[in-house]
Amino acid sequence: MLELDRVSVRVRGVPLLRDVSLKLAPGDFVALLGPNGAGKTTLIRTALGLLPAGEGSVRLGGQDVRRMSGRERAAQAAWLPQHHRIHEEISALDLAAAARFRFDETRQASLDAARAALARAGATEFAARLVARLSGGEQQRVAFGCLLAQQAPLLLLDEPANHLDPAQQVSLYRLIGDCWREGLGVLCITHDVNLLAHAARDRESSVRILGVQCGSLAFESRLDAPDLGQRLSELFGLRLGEARLEGRRVFLPAEVAP
Repeated sequence: MLELDRVSVRVRGVPLLRDVSLKLAPGDFVALLGPNGAGKTTLIRTALGLLPAGEGSVRLGGQDVRRMSGRERAAQAAWLPQHHRIHEEISALDLAAAARFRFDETRQASLDAARAALARAGATEFAARLVARLSGGEQQRVAFGCLLAQQAPLLLLDEPANHLDPAQQVSLYRLIGDCWREGLGVLCITHDVNLLAHAARDRESSVRILGVQCGSLAFESRLDAPDLGQRLSELFGLRLGEARLEGRRVFLPAEVAP
């Protein structure tokens, strides 16, 4: 369980989060949407203890996140950052195996689990290649494999489809949805609300949407809420129209709000 209780964050005197409360348990799916600079990434970094909360509290697995070791945090939550560039000369397989640092296991056990995770992420073909020499999209698939290798009950994802082509974006969100159905908790930052439908697949009413603006939670809704388009239009300052595509509701930009 991840719990943020009335959390505020200031960096060099600038407020980045204001009075934010949020709960994420295994089996939950929470999507954070909002304009650039709204505080979405700051929220995840604070949830992991990478940024200190000036006010309020953050608890992960029932513990104060500030007092947890790296291994303890890794046992509770796996993080996929927005920018995941690797420059070290390390293979994708070794990187995925390193993601299992919290486990007391043999090297062979780590490698076996890493291979399985890369396979599920569609990154088997990169296992022996140096990560620094992969394209951005290839690195993103490897990074998701590392996330799976960690085997944490909560997944914190910051724009997980970065650098991926449309087919791979859909495939990744379907995989995220599979992980959710298996009982993992998902906290996902995205700018494309339409991709969430590929994860939900007829469970739209179970996907919580949190609108983030100026460091605060502007609204909470559901992916199937009738007024979601209006709320997102106000959030982004962009009028969004709705259409149906193969039984799914999609949101399309219409015009910039005055």
